[in-house]
Amino acid sequence: MPKNRAVLYLRLSKEDADKCKNGDDSASIQNQRLLLADYALSQGLHIVGVYSDDDESGLYDSRPDFEKMMEDARLGKFDLIIAKTQSRFSRNMEHIEKYLHHDLPNLGIRFIGVVDGVDTKDDANKKSRQINGLVNEWYCEDLSKNIRSALKAKMKNGQFLGSSCPYGYRKDPENHNHLMIDPYAADVVRRIYRLYVSGYGKAKIGAILSGEGILIPTLYKQQVLGENYYNAKALSATKAWSAQTIHTILNNETYLGHLVQNKANTISYKDKKKKALPKEQWIIARDTHQPIIEEELFAMAKRQQEARTRSVCMDSQNSVFSGLIFCADCKHAMSRNYARRGERGFIGYICKTYKTKGKQFCASHIIGIRELEEAVLRSLQEEARRHLAWEDIEFLKNLPDYAADMRQVSRQFAQIQKRLEKTARFQQKNYQNFMEGLVSKEEYIAYRAQCEKEQERLRRQQSAAEQALRQKQETEEAETAWDETFIDYIRIPSLTRDVALEMIDRIEVGEDGGLTVYYKFKA
Repeated sequence: MPKNRAVLYLRLSKEDADKCKNGDDSASIQNQRLLLADYALSQGLHIVGVYSDDDESGLYDSRPDFEKMMEDARLGKFDLIIAKTQSRFSRNMEHIEKYLHHDLPNLGIRFIGVVDGVDTKDDANKKSRQINGLVNEWYCEDLSKNIRSALKAKMKNGQFLGSSCPYGYRKDPENHNHLMIDPYAADVVRRIYRLYVSGYGKAKIGAILSGEGILIPTLYKQQVLGENYYNAKALSATKAWSAQTIHTILNNETYLGHLVQNKANTISYKDKKKKALPKEQWIIARDTHQPIIEEELFAMAKRQQEARTRSVCMDSQNSVFSGLIFCADCKHAMSRNYARRGERGFIGYICKTYKTKGKQFCASHIIGIRELEEAVLRSLQEEARRHLAWEDIEFLKNLPDYAADMRQVSRQFAQIQKRLEKTARFQQKNYQNFMEGLVSKEEYIAYRAQCEKEQERLRRQQSAAEQALRQKQETEEAETAWDETFIDYIRIPSLTRDVALEMIDRIEVGEDGGLTVYYKFKA
């Protein structure tokens, strides 16, 4: 049986597409198809298939239609592959050796490059194929360097180059390299910061947001903003906010109005895998867009995280005050003080300046751990009694339950979300109908405008409902959060790390051992 079953392989990369837009469409998919079909017919070959990869680099073999073609090759579905040039098939020297000089010959499959005269049936031009492979790979390497250099220049110039904006922002429709605030998501970000500096932990904040039915960033981008966004780390199965998501938001300097980019790059131009870069290599452009979080609030959240995560080598009882205790005079953090004789171990705190530089710079400010614990606990309980009258306590114990309101708003959110999803599906269907010629361009534009108008109306409803609930919650939290907390702490038997972090901003120790405790609430 004659081996004349041929397939055509077409490939267009991003760079080729740019050339087509600028008037040179010689590499377009359509022109490649015409060229290869004419060649096949002139050679009396029978075309049994066409494989086409659009916007795919020739450096990688993980191209959808390329992989399908190689799978069909192993199944013996054709005898010959025809491409415009060897570089359309691959620009990677390793792949040229693997496929053209090993896999395809072993399968009895011939490769022809029509324009550059490549033909694996001709052993005499093997060296030419290898030289072409090297030249094509060098071209990709130079192109990669030029692209990286151009991208870094854009980053330094304050242009946003990410495919998806950080939660709280969206791309400016008039300039996709500029960020503009997304009012709904920005309000969620602000609330996360306020809850954290008020003493709520990251996991607790996540539970609050999840309980209120607020979409996690991934789902919000997909379902509300309509982005083709994927995040493998998102808990899409449970649709729950994770502590890691809250952590990322609390540490993202983008919310200060700065762009932080170049945090990772590919290992090489031939590998898609990325590695994280050290912070000194990040590219930070300041004041490039409107901030969501004030500098002071961001700094407070940062300090609180440092206090919560400060590593200690002692047991939990001895680490209650780590990151919270300071010298009242020099304002430096206190150091641990250890017994020198008898039973060795941690016994309290001493001024770090005194310990490292001597008494000419500061006094010792020594305080024992038991004395410190008793004094701080006593201060907390006295502050609670001062802050609350007993009739206030009884009133707080009987505050109404707002769960019903929460459920009602959650149901309202769900209904609005369903309607948003419905209009998104209608918009997609309208686009498909336009592409298939079922509706005219004028009808398509009119339908799209109608959808966008409806989506904007629904988003305003969603934002208004969320804002009303948030105002209600914030009013209640501002009036009662610390009061409710104090109810629990008036009679606690001993101080714990969680209580200290939740209630105390810092503790200063005077030279005479006297304490000044600064609380996070405002009396």
